Amino acid sequence: MSGSLRLFHFVIFGIWLVLLSCGGASWAQQARSTAVIDPPPMGWSSWNSFSNTVDSHVVMEEARALISTGLHAAGYKYVNIDEGWWLGQRDAEGNIVVDPEAWPALAPGEHAGDMSNIVRFIHGLGLKAGIYTDAGANGCSMYPDLGPKYFHTGSEGHYDQDFLQFAKWGFDYVKVDWCGGDKENLDPAVQYAEIAQAIQRAEAITGHRMFFSICEWGKNSPWTWAPNVGGISADIWRTSGDIVAPVVANAKHAGRKAQFSKAIGNFEQGQHPEAQHTGYENDLDMMVIGMPGLDERQDRAHMAMWSVSGAPLILGADLTKLNQETLAILMNRAVLAIDQDPLGLPAVKVAQPGKGLEAWSKRLAEPGARAMLLLNRTESAEPITVKWDDLGLASSSGVGVEVTDVWTGKKLPASSNSYSATVQPQDAALVLVHGRNRAMTAYSSGDAEQGVPVTNAVPVRFNHVTSQYRMAAIRIRYRNAADAPAYAELHVNHQVVTRIGFPPTGGGVRAVWVQAMLSTTKPNTVSFSATTWSARAPKIVSLAVQ
Repeated sequence: MSGSLRLFHFVIFGIWLVLLSCGGASWAQQARSTAVIDPPPMGWSSWNSFSNTVDSHVVMEEARALISTGLHAAGYKYVNIDEGWWLGQRDAEGNIVVDPEAWPALAPGEHAGDMSNIVRFIHGLGLKAGIYTDAGANGCSMYPDLGPKYFHTGSEGHYDQDFLQFAKWGFDYVKVDWCGGDKENLDPAVQYAEIAQAIQRAEAITGHRMFFSICEWGKNSPWTWAPNVGGISADIWRTSGDIVAPVVANAKHAGRKAQFSKAIGNFEQGQHPEAQHTGYENDLDMMVIGMPGLDERQDRAHMAMWSVSGAPLILGADLTKLNQETLAILMNRAVLAIDQDPLGLPAVKVAQPGKGLEAWSKRLAEPGARAMLLLNRTESAEPITVKWDDLGLASSSGVGVEVTDVWTGKKLPASSNSYSATVQPQDAALVLVHGRNRAMTAYSSGDAEQGVPVTNAVPVRFNHVTSQYRMAAIRIRYRNAADAPAYAELHVNHQVVTRIGFPPTGGGVRAVWVQAMLSTTKPNTVSFSATTWSARAPKIVSLAVQ
C-alpha cells in the first residue's frame, strides 16, 4: 500500500493485543495513546535466487512454499516478482506487452500474457503480490545477470500508464529500481516524486492501494527526501547496494555465495534512525538467510541485525530448499515481534567498548523494554558491556532489570547497572531487556488542549530542549482530525532532520515517536513546519524528550 499509512495487518494486530494483555495499566494506557502505524513488510522476492529467469512457474512454486513452510502463518505475506518479468515491449498505445509463454493462463477464461493471472493465483493463496519496474527509460535488464540484454524495461515516460496498469492487474506492492535513472543522471528526488504522484492517481482511479518501495541503493541519500515525496511517502527505501548477486541454480553463476561481511556492511549503511518512524523504513536489502555461503550461526546474526533495525523482512532464498533450522530462525516469534514492534523505531548504537565491538538498542513499545544487539566484528571472542544508562534505563536501585536471551528464552544474569556478555567472532547476541525508563522532559506547545497548527509561515517551535543522549528519543503528541495522514518537517537547530507522517487521531490526541540528533552540551531548538508536498499538517500539542 502507499505512504498513506496503510491500515495495520493481522500480524501486528496480534502482537499489539498480546503486548496489551501482558503489560499492566501503564502499558495499556500508552498503547491507546500511541498512533497505530504499519510494521515493516514481510515476504519473498525472486531476484536473489532466480535473477531474470523468473516466470509464472517459479512464482507459483515459491508462493506455495510460503504457505507449506509455515512462513505465511508467521507473517510473511508478499510474493514479489522482481526484474526479468518484462522484456521491454509495448503495443501501439504504449501498454506493456508480456511474454505469453512465461506468463500463461492459469485458469479457464484467462488469457496468456496477462499479469492479472498470476496475481489471482497469489491472492487465491491468501498472499499479496508485488511487481517491479525502473524509474528510467531502461531498466536493470540492460545489465543482464543471465541471458541477453533487454532495453526499454523502465517506466520513464509512462509513469501514469504503467502504475495504473499495475493497480488494474491487482498488484499490492511495487518496487522501483534506479538502473535507468542512474544511467541518465536523473534526479531521484524528482523522478520518485513523479512516480509517487502517479501511484496516488492510480490508487484514486482504481481504489486499489500499492505499497511503494524505492530501490535507489542509497546513492543519493533517499532517507533525506523519500519521506513525503510527491505528496505521499515511500514506504521503504534502499540504503545500500545488493548483499549478493543472484545465486541461480544450473546457471553460469551457480557458484556464487553470500558473504556475511556484506550483510554486516548493509546493516551498517542502513542505519539512518532519524528517517525511520511512523511506518516508513530504511530497507537494508533482501535477506540472504538460507542461501549458500552463510552457516546457521551467521543466519541467526543476520536475522538479529535486520530485526533490531526494524527492516523489511524480504526473503531472497529459494523457499523450496529451506531446512528446518533456517525456518526456525525466520519464524522465531520473539525476533519477529522485535522487528514488527508497533513503536516503529530502529536501533541506535549506544556503546562501542572497543574496536569492532558494538552495542545497539531498539526502543520497544512496552515501557522500559529494549531489544539489544551485541555485535562482534573482530576475529576473536570478546566481552561487550553495556550500562543501563546507555539504554535510557534507570539503574536498578531496588528495581530489577531483567535480561532474556531472545533465541532461547532463558533469563540471563545482569548487574544492577549493566549487562555483559562474551560474543563469538563475527557474531551477534540478541537479548531483551526489561527495566524502568529514565524520566523524559516534557515541553508544551502553549496550547495543550487543541495544539498549535503547523505552517510554513509560523512553525511550531520548542526552545531550550535538552537531552543527555546524542540520538534522542522524542515523543510527539498531536492532533489530526482529517481522515488521512498529515505531514510536517522536523527541524533541529534550524536544520531539516526528517519529514514525519501523522496518522489520523479522530477527535483525540495521539503520539508518534521519532529519534533525532541533539546537542548534549547546549540547548536545542526543535521545530515543525509544513512540507512542500502536503496540504495537510498536524496540530502539535507537546514533546517529551529523553
